[in-house]
Amino acid sequence: MIKERIKLNLTTVKKDIIAGITSFFAISYIIIVNPLILSDAGISANLSVFATIFSSALGCLIMALWADSPIIITPGMGVNAFFTYTVVVGMKLDWQQAVAISIFSSLIYLLIAFSKVSDYLAAKIPASLKTGITVGIGLFLVTIGLEKAHLIKSGGKQALLAPGNLTDPTALLSLAGLIITLIFFLKKIPGGFILGIISTSLIALVLNIGQEKTTDISLSQLGSYGQLLFKGDFSQFLSLKFLLAVFSMTMILVFESMGILEGLLTDKSKFKRSFQASAVATFMSGFLGTSPTVAAAESASGIESGGKSGVVSLTAGLLFLASLFGISLLAYVPEAAIAPVIIITGALMMKNLASINYNDFTDWFPSFLIIVLIPLTGSISTGLAFGFVSYPLVKLIVGKYVEVEPVLYLLGSLFLIELICNAVLV
Repeated sequence: MIKERIKLNLTTVKKDIIAGITSFFAISYIIIVNPLILSDAGISANLSVFATIFSSALGCLIMALWADSPIIITPGMGVNAFFTYTVVVGMKLDWQQAVAISIFSSLIYLLIAFSKVSDYLAAKIPASLKTGITVGIGLFLVTIGLEKAHLIKSGGKQALLAPGNLTDPTALLSLAGLIITLIFFLKKIPGGFILGIISTSLIALVLNIGQEKTTDISLSQLGSYGQLLFKGDFSQFLSLKFLLAVFSMTMILVFESMGILEGLLTDKSKFKRSFQASAVATFMSGFLGTSPTVAAAESASGIESGGKSGVVSLTAGLLFLASLFGISLLAYVPEAAIAPVIIITGALMMKNLASINYNDFTDWFPSFLIIVLIPLTGSISTGLAFGFVSYPLVKLIVGKYVEVEPVLYLLGSLFLIELICNAVLV
């Protein structure tokens, strides 16, 4: 009996380690992509690579030790775009002030996570809105994956999106990778996602497709990383732009994390501590010199591989640290190898559509707005705003005001003010 339990535990740990490796490779593009986005805010891309790695490793460690949860923490796609293109480029603040906004927003997030407010919000926010967030982010991932695969592109003046060129070697490689990864996934082969990434990367290496490096960085540059530490500038603390950005970023952090965690965690008892772990990691990320960390939607790839415990996040965290010694090699893993995992992961997140009550249009329509506007605008904040503004509005129109919790009127009003202010100031 004891031997059987030990064997079962070893099997579980092995499965979680494989899931952690899978999640790491599914999100590993963040090591390269996050610095490139933040460079548009004026942060050195070479130094930002270290900030991305250290904040991810620390976040995964906190998630493993505090929550024992298979959730990966990294600087978030979406919130990094908000940091760069809304706060810095749009509002014309510098990156040090944007870091201060991140720190202040994550402090509010931290206070919410460790108080009863998080329980209140989790209970009072309608399931349809939370499902809309998860599905919208899933569709956003699908769009990102298809773009990385060169299977879709900007449609220019004719359409929002257009099909990619199927004679493009990268597109063909992506399709081959998608088929290979689907075979592994549908056959339920352990570590199917990581096997798909490795297989596609090997094909790319042999055929010399997508082998261009996107960064020029070495470990020797680590000594200069201190230039990003503790650089938050709170000099604009009382300005309207600062406060507006704090509200928007806080809403993104709280509700994106809530939607992702509730959508991904199979063990709902781990939600509270996972939410808290995410908040602590997010608070620390500002001091480390990067945009806020979040619970990564790509965690779904590891969870779908069978990951259930903190061993998943611990494994991913260690791999983030190990990537310091192989940054140049990681840059050679082509987007075509990662894209199939992102596409499948996004599709899996969209399964939550099954839980929405389509018979009640006042439930479905606000979720619909969140789902379509997140990927179409590339902004999680915009999707949230339209969803939370429309929910109490449509309920009032049909006289179902008793179904609307008071907090939803407050949030709807605040999101409406945010939309107006953004239209005027940005």
